[in-house]
Amino acid sequence: MALMLAILGINVVAFFAFGWDKRRAERRMRRIPENTLLGLALFGGAAGALLGQRLFRHKTRKQPFAALLWCAMVINVAALVIWLSPEMRAQLGF
Repeated sequence: MALMLAILGINVVAFFAFGWDKRRAERRMRRIPENTLLGLALFGGAAGALLGQRLFRHKTRKQPFAALLWCAMVINVAALVIWLSPEMRAQLGF
């Protein structure tokens, strides 16, 4: 349960980070570094980041950022499958 709440939390933070960065970009203010946005996505917030990217129409064409965001999503899904599968965890020694 705690893991699910943590995943939900990081996705909410990633979603709002994209909205915040978009707003700051429109106002020509200091931005959230791309590494921070990608880090949020990589460490469990990829779904929120992708949703924020689409909803706020922010960094949708910027490469390689957009591709790296999808790579983070693949890593997130793989980690979740491993975590939820006792067989996979046993094979990997977890």
